[in-house]
Amino acid sequence: MSKTLKRAVIIICICLALCIAFLALCFFKVIHLNGLFSDDYKLRGVDISNYQGTVDWQKLSSQDIDFAYIKATEGSSYTDERFEYNLSEALKTKLYIGAYHFFSFDSSGISQAEHFIKTVPKRSGMLPPVIDLEYYGDYFSDPKDKEDVIPEVIAMADKLEAHYGVKPVIYATGKSYRKYIKGTELERYPLWIRNVYIKPFFADEWVFWQYADDNKLEGYSGDEENIDMNVFFGNEEQLKNMTIN
Repeated sequence: MSKTLKRAVIIICICLALCIAFLALCFFKVIHLNGLFSDDYKLRGVDISNYQGTVDWQKLSSQDIDFAYIKATEGSSYTDERFEYNLSEALKTKLYIGAYHFFSFDSSGISQAEHFIKTVPKRSGMLPPVIDLEYYGDYFSDPKDKEDVIPEVIAMADKLEAHYGVKPVIYATGKSYRKYIKGTELERYPLWIRNVYIKPFFADEWVFWQYADDNKLEGYSGDEENIDMNVFFGNEEQLKNMTIN
């Protein structure tokens, strides 16, 4: 092998090693590419559940955020233990506030909608309800067929829209988006996409993007030290236009 060829092979190997190291640093979130992409959007927000413990909403709301989504319900019977407190205190702040529901593959869409409606008041100025559609438990390895899931999500969404007067938002991970949303009837709903590594280019359109799950803010005291961060695609007038009348 000539010296020139050897030198080229060495350079290629070094470049590959650097690329692998860079990708590893991104995967383990030592390097946050999303910090660059998320800076393109002016409106930021958090999503909160009982994992954040007791939230000081006045302190939290003072940290350069514009909106917050609060976990309300899950399935057809579970209610987040801190939802009532979080909602009442959050509504005292300047933030735009909404509530979300963790969708269960084991309950009907109608029963889940009824549970959410019973739990979350219809209040003017609140952001639209969110259906969190993602895998859990054994469904990571054995996801339910979309023919079984999509009709139930639509049934829930229709009932929520009839009650609150706005189209609900559907939250999805990359996997659940590709399985249940892309190319299906669910694409007609506003989307909230989770991708904590890079901007969600795989989704044609989205209104919210969860770009980080390891941020730390002040104002909560739960076992979970991190908090999810999100951006809204548009300006404040567009966000306000999404709210319940």
